[in-house]
Amino acid sequence: MRVKVLIVEDSKASREYIASTVEAVEGIEAVVTSSGFEALKLLPRHRFDLIITDINMPDINGLELINFVKKNPNYRDVPLFIITTEGRDQDRDRGMALGAAEYLVKPFQPGSLEGLLRRYLKLP
Repeated sequence: MRVKVLIVEDSKASREYIASTVEAVEGIEAVVTSSGFEALKLLPRHRFDLIITDINMPDINGLELINFVKKNPNYRDVPLFIITTEGRDQDRDRGMALGAAEYLVKPFQPGSLEGLLRRYLKLP
């Protein structure tokens, strides 16, 4: 059984880097989208096991997306990671308070993301 990870990132380079890191973990399928609005359209049509989002995006930003996801009964318990350039403590605190499970600052080490994915998705 493959697990699905939704990646919401407006930067093409970051989106590809995150997706390749995610898909390097055996058993994970990455679904990518470039905006929070597109993510909201995908959520009812698929079942995602984990969501990764940036904060700074056009239309719906990552914090608004987290707020929506955590209020949705189908996704309330789905782990959500933030990967962003925003490294200030107040940004981290706000993301975690909204319900993010992990907060990584770009640039991140692929191994650290892989380890978190394995832990949260209970993969070997």
